Amino acid sequence: MNAALYFDNANGFGEWRILISTEVYKHLREFRRADQKTFKIIFKKIKQLSNGDFSDDNHKRINRPDAGIAIYDAKVTKDLRLVYQIDCIPDQDGNVSLIQVYGIYTHVQFGRIWDALGSHLARKGREYRKRCTLPVLPKDSAILPASFPPAEPEPECSESPLDLSDKDMVEYFQMSFVRSLTHDIVSPFACLIANRDVEHVFKLTPQEQKIVECTTSYYVLGRSGTGQAKTTTMLFKILGIQRAWEMSAVAMPKPRQIFVTKSRVLATRAEAYFTKLVESLALAGYTLEELAKMKARSVQEGLVDLDDLPESQMSIPMKYSELEDKHFPLFVTFDRLAKMTATDILDKKDSAGLFFNVDDAEAQDRFVTYDVFANQYWPHFPQNLTKNLNPWLVFSEFMGIVKGSEDALNCQGVLDRPNYIRLPHRSYPNFANQREILYDIFEYYTKIKRQRCHHDVADRAHAILKVLRSQRFPGQHIDYMYVDDVQDILLIDALFLRQLCGNPDGLFWAGDTAQTISAGSSFRFNYLKAFLYRMEQQNTSINSIGACLHQPTMFQLTINYRSHGGIVNCANSVIELITKFWPNTIDGFRQEKEVAGGLKPVFFTGWDEDALRYEQFFFGASGSHVEFGAQQCILVRDDAARQKLRDQVGQIGLIMTLYESKGLEFNDVLLYNFFEDSAVDLSRWRIVLNGVDGQRYAPNFERDEARYAGVCSELTLLYVGITRARKNIWIVDKSDKSAPMRIFWTSRDQIYNCIPGTDVPHLAVSSTPEEWASFGRSLFSHKRYSQAIHCFERANLHREVKVCEAYQLREVARSSVGAALLSDQTRAFNVAADAFADCGATATGNQKLQYYRNSADCYVRAGDDLKAAEAYFNTQEFEQAAKTYRKAGRFDKTIHVLHDHGTDIPEETKAELYTVCRLFYCSRNNTQTPLPLFSTFDEQLEFLEDYDLDYARASLLESHSMYYEAAELHLSENRPLQAVRAFIKDESNVDSTIRAAETILEYFWRKCSFKITAKSTNKLTLATRDLVRISSLKVTTGLIDIQISMFQNILRGNHEPLRNLALNFDKQDNKPAALLCLDHIFSRTTDIRAFTVDEMQRFLQQFHAYARLLYLILTFPDPMEHSGIQRLFSIVRLSGDEFLIPDGTFLHNNLMEDRQGITWVSEHSSGYTASRRVVTQLLQQSIRTILKDKISEIDDMCCKSPVFSQCLEFLISGVCRRDICPQEHVAVSKLDRQCYNNRVAIHIWQILILQFMYSAHPYIERRKSMRHWLKHLYEAINPPLFIQGSPADLDMNLMPLRLDGMKVVKLWIRESFYSLDPFHTQAEFLTVLMGITSLSFAFDRNDAPVYISRAKCTISGPLELFRKGDNRYMVHDLLNSYQGATRSSISSGILYILHVLDNRLHVNLSVLCDCIEDICSAFVINYRMDPDFNEFPLHNVVLPCNWLLFPHKFTAEKDTKLFLMGKLLDEIARLVEALRVETRSSAFVRLLFLFKCSFAAELNSLVAYNFRNRFVRDKVDKIILSLHNNNPPSNWHLANYRKLVDVVVRYMTPLREQAPPSDVYLRALLALDDNKGVSNLVHLVYKTMNQCTRVYIVRRLVYEKIIEIPHLLSSYAVTAQSTLKVVAPAFVPRLEHSKDPPEVIQHDEKEIVELQPQEFEEEEEMEEDVTANADTEARDAVMLLAHDLSELLRTNGPLVEEEEAACTIQKAYRRYIRRRSSHAVNAEIDAMFMTCLKETQSSEWRSGYYTFLFLGPLPHLLVCLERSITLTRAAMAKTKSLFNKEPYEKLEELGKQRSELVALLRQGLRLRRQLEPSSPAHRDRDIDALRSRVSEVDEFMQGVPGNMKDMQSDFQIAYKGIIAKNVHVGRRNRYLLPMSRI
Repeated sequence: MNAALYFDNANGFGEWRILISTEVYKHLREFRRADQKTFKIIFKKIKQLSNGDFSDDNHKRINRPDAGIAIYDAKVTKDLRLVYQIDCIPDQDGNVSLIQVYGIYTHVQFGRIWDALGSHLARKGREYRKRCTLPVLPKDSAILPASFPPAEPEPECSESPLDLSDKDMVEYFQMSFVRSLTHDIVSPFACLIANRDVEHVFKLTPQEQKIVECTTSYYVLGRSGTGQAKTTTMLFKILGIQRAWEMSAVAMPKPRQIFVTKSRVLATRAEAYFTKLVESLALAGYTLEELAKMKARSVQEGLVDLDDLPESQMSIPMKYSELEDKHFPLFVTFDRLAKMTATDILDKKDSAGLFFNVDDAEAQDRFVTYDVFANQYWPHFPQNLTKNLNPWLVFSEFMGIVKGSEDALNCQGVLDRPNYIRLPHRSYPNFANQREILYDIFEYYTKIKRQRCHHDVADRAHAILKVLRSQRFPGQHIDYMYVDDVQDILLIDALFLRQLCGNPDGLFWAGDTAQTISAGSSFRFNYLKAFLYRMEQQNTSINSIGACLHQPTMFQLTINYRSHGGIVNCANSVIELITKFWPNTIDGFRQEKEVAGGLKPVFFTGWDEDALRYEQFFFGASGSHVEFGAQQCILVRDDAARQKLRDQVGQIGLIMTLYESKGLEFNDVLLYNFFEDSAVDLSRWRIVLNGVDGQRYAPNFERDEARYAGVCSELTLLYVGITRARKNIWIVDKSDKSAPMRIFWTSRDQIYNCIPGTDVPHLAVSSTPEEWASFGRSLFSHKRYSQAIHCFERANLHREVKVCEAYQLREVARSSVGAALLSDQTRAFNVAADAFADCGATATGNQKLQYYRNSADCYVRAGDDLKAAEAYFNTQEFEQAAKTYRKAGRFDKTIHVLHDHGTDIPEETKAELYTVCRLFYCSRNNTQTPLPLFSTFDEQLEFLEDYDLDYARASLLESHSMYYEAAELHLSENRPLQAVRAFIKDESNVDSTIRAAETILEYFWRKCSFKITAKSTNKLTLATRDLVRISSLKVTTGLIDIQISMFQNILRGNHEPLRNLALNFDKQDNKPAALLCLDHIFSRTTDIRAFTVDEMQRFLQQFHAYARLLYLILTFPDPMEHSGIQRLFSIVRLSGDEFLIPDGTFLHNNLMEDRQGITWVSEHSSGYTASRRVVTQLLQQSIRTILKDKISEIDDMCCKSPVFSQCLEFLISGVCRRDICPQEHVAVSKLDRQCYNNRVAIHIWQILILQFMYSAHPYIERRKSMRHWLKHLYEAINPPLFIQGSPADLDMNLMPLRLDGMKVVKLWIRESFYSLDPFHTQAEFLTVLMGITSLSFAFDRNDAPVYISRAKCTISGPLELFRKGDNRYMVHDLLNSYQGATRSSISSGILYILHVLDNRLHVNLSVLCDCIEDICSAFVINYRMDPDFNEFPLHNVVLPCNWLLFPHKFTAEKDTKLFLMGKLLDEIARLVEALRVETRSSAFVRLLFLFKCSFAAELNSLVAYNFRNRFVRDKVDKIILSLHNNNPPSNWHLANYRKLVDVVVRYMTPLREQAPPSDVYLRALLALDDNKGVSNLVHLVYKTMNQCTRVYIVRRLVYEKIIEIPHLLSSYAVTAQSTLKVVAPAFVPRLEHSKDPPEVIQHDEKEIVELQPQEFEEEEEMEEDVTANADTEARDAVMLLAHDLSELLRTNGPLVEEEEAACTIQKAYRRYIRRRSSHAVNAEIDAMFMTCLKETQSSEWRSGYYTFLFLGPLPHLLVCLERSITLTRAAMAKTKSLFNKEPYEKLEELGKQRSELVALLRQGLRLRRQLEPSSPAHRDRDIDALRSRVSEVDEFMQGVPGNMKDMQSDFQIAYKGIIAKNVHVGRRNRYLLPMSRI
């Protein structure tokens, strides 16, 4: 490697090596450019010297003989001399003689410095002086350079003080410094000839040579002034290794070397310097002719911030793993290297990945640099904490110690408070006595950082290290790692760098910890050494190759090439103080050495405000305004101090803070008020007096070390300020706090104290414009833009000033982020962008492009994308310009850029941008493209299909006359009207017209769906026109025509046609259409209170059909599988288990009104989406609500309607005295059987309607309503007056639903028994009980005793219902009487009546009369059936028909005790009298009629058969006569009362001395009301006595057996009894739990309902005999009387067997519900299984293990796949809907999402084709292929967006069942099959 750094002399040069300094090289370049003749002479002279041709002309000594080493000159011209020296330096094998050239001077420039320089060189020792002397040889003889063995080191001789002026001292120092930086002449001359600007290999010192040749890792520690030497040694080592590899004859891999530094400027300069070194070595081998051909125009470097160069223009890949040999050696910043590594190992989606996204402005803003910390964080900390604290020292403490130290690494990234406080004060003196405060600030900082989602350098380092601990390092390790300015990075960053290097001997660290003032750094080399050693011992990942670990070598560079001895000694004294008190804070270091001595720093002391004359001080005694020069600077502590000084002296020159001066150097530095502005007080500064010998009053440091910790950081700052100077350092401070340091320096004679009264040295030195410009560029490169502006202004470079101003404005804008208002930030970036744009307009070349690029970046930050795009276009970054145009929404310009500059844009980017532009123009149909976007129709169609841009695709299809395809496309996208118009355009296709009709109907089904009335809009008007137009085409079917008619009538509001259409739809079994018609009819409230009976019956019949259809929806176990229900409610199926509830529909409106269900659904662009179960629940809940609301409304009006009861007063008298009568006024002439049945029918209709509500709401309170309507039904069946009708007139053919209607009535009766409580309903108890008991035994005789006996009310009751004496519960007597099954039933009934009347219990008198009538009828019938009374039982009896209807009165033998009847009649007589007096007119008339009927029959029998007992007759006569003799009630109408009583008395009272005629009672009965009661009477005649029996005007019934009498009475009455047993199950709404879906009720559709019942055909009145040949159907029906009810109607069962059965049924049902609800896709799996099963039934299918998989797991897999495909389609639809809604900024993102979804869908469809049951792949029975497909499905499902949780269980069944190894199908494995399906 050593040989690789050197080269042989070029052609024409001799054996002598010529070394020249950089200054000499610059002079040569100037001569070559300005004076070619002089340059040739100089070139000739140097050539002579290299050949050893020494003569008097070129070898004349110019210093004194006693001045040590001889200095010579060579004459060039008359006044120009080349000055040189014979020198001896180390070589590869020893020492060699050479020529050192110092410069080219005129006589005027010669001074006294050569004597001083010779003496200075002579200090190296006698042997050195000897070797620098030429031997004496004859003239004209060439002298060859001598070689010497390595010399022993000699101690340097002490140097006597130089007797030089200040000016000569500066010159002497410059010459000494120039001598140390020399190059070999060969390379510079080659470059001069080739006109190439390259660098050249330095002459290294022995110490530097050792560093370069070191074979192990090393640490190079150098103080200020040795920085160039540190970097040089690294570059030389890189160069040597690189050259050695190039010159190696053995094939070996290229060494991977990386130079890393914190500064982008240093990295760039190091790379440029290295490149020039390589070029200089390469050029050395060329001839002069070859070099002349390589001339090139030199371009001066422009003002461009290197950090602005885009990474895309750097020849470095984005990922570390992509580095190749060609990239090495690599010069890179630490940040760039970290980003490259992070790109490999960190996920971009992860928060840690954001640390390195520097291309994103927002990501840059989230990175906490010191500037961000100072501007955005520091002002927000509590002032009581931050007072007197330096923000950058605080930030350094946070980053370097709290978060970036080894201790922090061991504490999970952050040093906790206890460990931080316990840190030793000597090792970490900063804030030693303020650590509690510091940690408080740190906690504030952490909190704010977390809130803002920011991160800092320590967070970044920890993120990388965390990943590297768990991941393998990406790419190839580095062979050699060079880290310069290591003090500027964190200690944990060094660990990351160490992990990059795989060679433990290839690590080279260089830095100066004495200058650690970079914000965020705080460590020492010793810490670094120990830390890395411990990491290598503990972590094998660092030393992965397992190499033997060598201890790194420590080198110290002690020669200061920057400053002279006066400054170096002063700086050394500061380091000595730091080392003395805080030895652990700084690395131990030998004292720095200077190249030459120099002037001592000047300390101005004793000056106060008055004495300090700034004019004299800065400008001299003359007072002339001469500003500081370019190489002079005033250093202050902070910005406040700078502003204060500037206010005093104006723009005097460069004024910088100490922090800003880092990395800079000046000839002269004025350190202003450093001590005055210090936060450390005088008492603590006095600690430095311990360094003064003999100082007695210095404070004791050991007593309170923490108190003096702040002095350490102050001394560090002081050291930085001193070492910025090369020639002069002036310290101006009028504070007492400066005294300790001044005393300390004075005691060492290291400063010159300037006091008032002495001559003030003239400080300000003017500079040339060139010097100002040169230093301005240096400041610019260090980002000191405001100072650079000052320099360029002095240089009169206006363009450069504007450039710096632009950069300065950008810095101001960046600092405003997070600290200023957003509007201010935007304004600041706009101003900066405009400034850069102005600079770009006047610049050329690369500078122009960069300024426009900066302008574009600022415009982006300002949010002005259009200007940013224009700036990018100007900078010829067409890719970025196109992207930004797209971002600005200027797609027209984007297309033009793509079209004009497409070759300059990467294909991937170009494709993306074209896609976005196509999406924009195709998704916005009204926007015209500036240029064609597609080359062919097929390409355009394919693009539109891929992105589902249906509007554009439909337009494209229509433009090519593909109307049918366009219409289908519109239809698939839910645009029915557009589809209809497209279909209509397709005139040549008949199918298109039919499809148009079907489509328009579907549209109106959506617009006029359930509970929705379409609003009149232009769209609806157009749709109506289309509807009319289609109907006029006459090409549709009848089913379509009738639906068209339906919607036309709905839109017109024609209800009568809708009623007829509803009937037709119901006949066609189109129940959704029927319900829609009825819904529009009943959507408006109709006031039915004024309806007549016929109108009410018709209305309730239609409303019942409406309620029944609504309830039918509740009976569907899965209504979402019914297409008609989906269409009726406009529910759209999105997937197997997901449905859409569109906006504006019934369910959607319900959700919006009742927000409770909103949590069950998800938002959708068209409404809400929900699962099958949720939609079903919402639908059922809504239907239940409608049923409740509508039926309750109808019920309220029915309760107020008069038609449900008749006014008796009006019936009797024809007049009603009430103003507002709540009852119906019916004329007697209109009372007939039809009227009677209609009144009964409307009650049953209402009961049926209410039952729907109770079935839908089983927990609703209904007992009161049930009793109310059963009471009204009872009154309708058993009216008070005979002229109103009787049960004998009941015709079940006229009743609602006939058999089914009565079943609901029976259900109500049963429920009423169970709910009747004698204690809570005591006032109404007997009335209700008697009424429902009468109804139950009339219609449910067989089952009634069973459930009545279980009712609570029949077990016990209040005491008043218990008979005294035997304590018998009288309810039992009542039930025994009604049942009529025992001998005592009549007696029980009489005893019950007597108990009620005797105890005056609460009871309705009308119901009581019915009970008395029933008892009397049984008494008369059984009395006349007695064989002792008549040979033929019941012969010649005239009785009401309703007395003879019930067979139980004829079957069982019953006791007829006359004395009980007598008691009953006595009680009745008292009751009649009381009623007469109490004006109970209606009840009074009812009783009177009762007695006439009953006892007229009895009297007739007695006359015919010589009835001997007049006991009963006398009691009846007594009652009638009492009514005749007494006055009528006061409020009774006189005429009617007299007529009624007089007629009875006239016929029943015997004439004087004459017996009354035998038929007197009958005649009186018939004469009442003009024989209106005849139709209710029947004359019983025994068959053999028919001819000899008297004929009356009543009907005659001829019988043979008494059991036949009920059968022969009337077909109407017979039918009434036939309802107790039916063959087919009836539609009876069942009571169910509201939370469970209703069960399916199997029924015959024809028997469910008839919307229009059969028209009643009235039977003609028959006066002839009713014979035994009655209707056979009626006879059979009577035999069914009182059969058991269906088991479905039993709701209570106390028996143990019944309870067990009920529990079993309940458990089974619950299991069914759980199974159905837990797997929403069961129906889909079942359907898929059946499809698979069908395939296996093919003759080609072979059974086996594959069949097991095919029928078991595969259906689950197919359903999961189908659901995933549906979810993918849904995601695509969602993305599609966003194309028009989202702004153009998101089109690119949406396009990418769409592309991914399209690819995903294609994958899913491919898998479905391969796996569907009919796929040919299953014929191959390849189980491995099937398993592979399952894995692909798994991968596919993982990419599907949406919630897949509900599918996981089914997929797991499929995955485990198929992926599992092949097992034999046996008993143990059958569980894998879907047994529920098989």
